[in-house]
Amino acid sequence: MDITKYRVNKKIELKAIPTREDEHLERAEVEKKYMPANLDLMAELQDRLYADGRHGLLIVFQAMDTAGKDGIIKHVMTSFNPQGVYVASFKVPSSTEASHDYLWRIHQHAPSRGSVTIFNRSHYEEVIVTQVHNLVEKQNVPDSMKTSAIWQERYAQIRNYEAYLTANGINILKFFLHLSKEEQKKRLLARIDKPSKNWKFSASDIKERTFWNEYQRVYEKAINETSTADAPWYIIPADKKWFARYLVSQIVVEKLQEINPQFPVLPEDEVKKLDLWKKELLSEND
Repeated sequence: MDITKYRVNKKIELKAIPTREDEHLERAEVEKKYMPANLDLMAELQDRLYADGRHGLLIVFQAMDTAGKDGIIKHVMTSFNPQGVYVASFKVPSSTEASHDYLWRIHQHAPSRGSVTIFNRSHYEEVIVTQVHNLVEKQNVPDSMKTSAIWQERYAQIRNYEAYLTANGINILKFFLHLSKEEQKKRLLARIDKPSKNWKFSASDIKERTFWNEYQRVYEKAINETSTADAPWYIIPADKKWFARYLVSQIVVEKLQEINPQFPVLPEDEVKKLDLWKKELLSEND
């Protein structure tokens, strides 16, 4: 699969990008062959990343409601060893978080070298939801921040922040799960119709849906402003969950292969001692 066609390296229009895949893939073959192979590779490469300890990986998920962020984290990212992975979900800021700069709560969850961190929503909420609902006007911040210039300033701040992480060994993958309005409607109806999914439904989902066009506009702007060579956005067709999961797994695998972490090599003098320790263990009387 050519993952480069999903990577944003020029200005895009979301409405021109398909929400369904155009790959010639069979679901059964993907789920029985390709997906398991990718999950095995992810586990192996993560072991090497953890042991190497020189690089970290930050995976960011952004999307409209019902696009499948939780499902991808559950079905794809669980191939990672829990010892070296952390999932941070960002909801409405607490009063303590709101009293700090918007990146304060984010940076506390940035991955250490050797680990993987997954952001379920992220710092991009501050140029998405905050912009759609003009929340800055209601925040206890200096009046100088309450201008239309704030969004361009924040795009620049985010680019700089991500460049800072990259320069310090933290690799970044950003995924926008691109869902159609029609498919979202089906998924919201399923949450209403199926008792086992009722708990997922919220009246706020319907309210936010009325802002669909505005969300598409601000997502498009944010993606165009912040997709860089070191911290690229990938637009994932999300109408078919099985394909979205497979594509994300493929991109993660290829990123880890690009990092190419290696198991540490013992110093020569320590290698020479291995035979000694082996003989000592073998000579023990159980």
